[in-house]
Amino acid sequence: MLQRKTQCQVVGQASDGLEAVAKAEELQPDLILLDLSLPLLNGMEAARRIRELSSHSKILFLSQDSSAEIVEEALRLGAQGYLLKSEATELPLAVDAITQGTWFVSRRLRRP
Repeated sequence: MLQRKTQCQVVGQASDGLEAVAKAEELQPDLILLDLSLPLLNGMEAARRIRELSSHSKILFLSQDSSAEIVEEALRLGAQGYLLKSEATELPLAVDAITQGTWFVSRRLRRP
């Protein structure tokens, strides 16, 4: 979907948080899509480690969790975006916004 609807090139995939951190360090991608509920190492802790090892990489969290506390923590960790899985159709918009240097939060999570 990313390659069809955006100008992104997928350079790696990870099946758990530890692998995500290792791939981020190895590949130094421009953008990392990170799920909050990853096995072995959750997305928040993976993001903390990625910030240290690949500081230029931008992070977009994908999650089912819509609690304000979780969203705020994700953004405090340095993520540039937070996308609800239920609003996956916004993924191209989120990727475009983040790669152009702006923030993105799912429409449903935005405050009026």
